[in-house]
Amino acid sequence: MQSWPDPAVPVVPGSGPALRLFDTADRAVRPVTPGPTATMYVCGITPYDATHLGHAATYVTFDQVNRVLRDLGHEVNYVQNVTDVDDPLFERADRDGVDWRDLGRRETQLFRDDMTALRVLPPRDYIGAIESIGEVIEVVEKLLASGAAYVVDDAEYPDVYFRADATEQFGYESGYDAQTMATFFAERGGDPDRPGKRDPLDALLWRAVRPGEPSWESPFGPGRPGWHIECSAIALNRLGVEFDIQGGGNDLIFPHHEFSAAHGEALTNTRRFARHYVHTGMVGLDGEKMSKSRGNLVFVSVLRRDKVDPAAIRLALLAEHYRADRMWTDETLQTALTRLGRWRSAAASSNGPDAAPVIARIRQHLADDLDTPKALAAVDAWADDVRQGIGTDPDAPAQLSAAVDALLGIELH
Repeated sequence: MQSWPDPAVPVVPGSGPALRLFDTADRAVRPVTPGPTATMYVCGITPYDATHLGHAATYVTFDQVNRVLRDLGHEVNYVQNVTDVDDPLFERADRDGVDWRDLGRRETQLFRDDMTALRVLPPRDYIGAIESIGEVIEVVEKLLASGAAYVVDDAEYPDVYFRADATEQFGYESGYDAQTMATFFAERGGDPDRPGKRDPLDALLWRAVRPGEPSWESPFGPGRPGWHIECSAIALNRLGVEFDIQGGGNDLIFPHHEFSAAHGEALTNTRRFARHYVHTGMVGLDGEKMSKSRGNLVFVSVLRRDKVDPAAIRLALLAEHYRADRMWTDETLQTALTRLGRWRSAAASSNGPDAAPVIARIRQHLADDLDTPKALAAVDAWADDVRQGIGTDPDAPAQLSAAVDALLGIELH
């Protein structure tokens, strides 16, 4: 699947401290310790609707991770999927009277356009579920052969399930107790009451074909992949086990990331699928959780259509810490627009204070678990000094502009 254009990223002299990120599994901020090439997998969209601000917050966050790692001198092998075979996609296509494949292609292109506007660096590999069917079939065969998976005793719909007890460490990533797991499993795409399962938490690997659903041939009968195994197969085949970062919104911690990790660990006999599990907070609207069921989503494409500068959208998302649940309001956007105007005015000045100390502070704050609020405040302080006529360095505005572009993804010219 085609990714989106790679924006030019200025090279900023020097380097900052090593990156430290909160790890969900360890419940602590830990150093990220990649080799020359850092490896990162971030779960992508199910393309049945446009990119909302919750999506944007997640992908901007991991773009920040990408930018910090590149600034530290690493190449970044970034992989992202697109779940272009899934029930919500079929349901929306049926509701709207369109072909599900056309809907998926249309919304995926809109997502690409939104990511381009937000200056999100594209993944090296951008893989649709349809493209990975063969990979999924191969790993499901292996899980069946090892006993980590089984076929339910159902002559009509012989679905394949993964045993939740297939790995001794199951549950380590989320740290949730049994009741919390059961609640989230039922709420987030699981099927605890499916007859024939050995345990309510066992996760679907391969859904046997149902009337009116697309299907692909496999050694265990025609059907289509479950959700979690898609990400396991794509990540393993492009990054290998124990890659550096697995990321997504905190609503993916369980069951999606717990099971995608367990699938990979059962396949490879390893203790830990990724070295770091990193999750973003949720974005609400005017005091309420933003969700499709409430109909209160704010779409990036609609903001762009209304001529809102994408740089202001990005700045607004960076104004709160990535792990915090936060609210989007009209004031949130207005504050970002005002901030962007101040920054651009300062960057257009003929001189200003030495840029090196503020660039060092930006790097320091980003290295500290992506403390973007403090990084933005450092730029605010520099811009305030310029407005007050402090500083006589003629090179400072251009140097600061390049750093803000490279490190924060915000163009000031």
